[in-house]
Amino acid sequence: MSFLDNIASALKGGGRVRAPLARSFTSPWHFAFEPAGARAPFDYPSALRRAFLENPVAQRAVRLVAEGVGRAPLTASGGKLAPLVHACSAGQSLIETLAAHLLLHGNGYVQILKDSFGKPAELFALRPERVSVIPGPDGWPSAYLYKVGEKQLTIPLEDEDGWPGIIHIKAFHPADDHYGAGCLAAADQAVAIHNAAAAWNRALLENAARPSGALVLEGGAAEALSAEQFERLRAELALGFSGEGNAGRPMVLDGGMRWQAMSMTPADMDFAELKAAAARDIALAFGVPPMLLGLPGDNTYANYREANRALWRLTLLPLAGKILAGISEGLSPWFPKERLAVDLDRIPELAEDRERLWAQVSPAGFLSDAEKRAMLGLETSGLEKEGETS
Repeated sequence: MSFLDNIASALKGGGRVRAPLARSFTSPWHFAFEPAGARAPFDYPSALRRAFLENPVAQRAVRLVAEGVGRAPLTASGGKLAPLVHACSAGQSLIETLAAHLLLHGNGYVQILKDSFGKPAELFALRPERVSVIPGPDGWPSAYLYKVGEKQLTIPLEDEDGWPGIIHIKAFHPADDHYGAGCLAAADQAVAIHNAAAAWNRALLENAARPSGALVLEGGAAEALSAEQFERLRAELALGFSGEGNAGRPMVLDGGMRWQAMSMTPADMDFAELKAAAARDIALAFGVPPMLLGLPGDNTYANYREANRALWRLTLLPLAGKILAGISEGLSPWFPKERLAVDLDRIPELAEDRERLWAQVSPAGFLSDAEKRAMLGLETSGLEKEGETS
């Protein structure tokens, strides 16, 4: 290590010894040694296609959270960081895209594109399945590899001058030091059940909501059918009387033949409850109250209003806080005094909570104006100075 590197390491706290990190590893062939019926390893692209592109409940839940975080009103302590975050890059909204990535994958990556003066000019959210961590000797990330097909781009954690090149925001993962855990992995089984129930109901609908039935040969007619006649009869039935296009079509039978219709028991037909249970599990995994997705339940106005408030308090605000804190920290070398936060006074769903808080704080005569403003989340710098001079 050179003399300049020693100085830079000392200024950055290089004298401290960090605990080594390592990523948890599971062999991709571990399911081959497990009992029959074991699940294959989780595959993010396949699960993403099944959930977001094929399942209406999962897609609506993700959009509800991502769009809610993306449209949340922001407040900034300065005037330079907010326009950079609000600007669209490649047609995508930064906050909304990061919210969807964190929700589905558990990781959000922001590439910091700099201008000729070395200052941030654009923030671009990278697709998380294309990014992998390049660990250093101690296991801590030293760079990130972005791979699309045969093209690769190595993004260093810091450039030659020590300025950040990428921001990594991740959800909590108890068994992995490098990557976060997304909600899609937890919802994958519920999505599979919901899709299977929908496919079953569609097939059942194409058969007039009942199994096709059986062709019964009465008397001695069974002995008169040869193997060739049997195959021809079955092919004619499949061609002329099965499928949604042939629903209700009358059938003309020869002598000695009788069509015996079959029905299903109520337990066999109870796929509505199965789909509803799977849909509730999907909503639970993504942190969305089921009634906001149109699922059956106590959908009164009061419950709907409480569900909206719970969505903001339990899902949207924590996710927005994580994203904004990560961006502010990653860009702190350029904007050390600027911070981003959600403006709670401008969220209609939380108006009642804020009104109740204002009503409790305003009459408190034992509090100064600066203390009241601090409890309400407002700036107090000017009032503090006035209090000190008085």
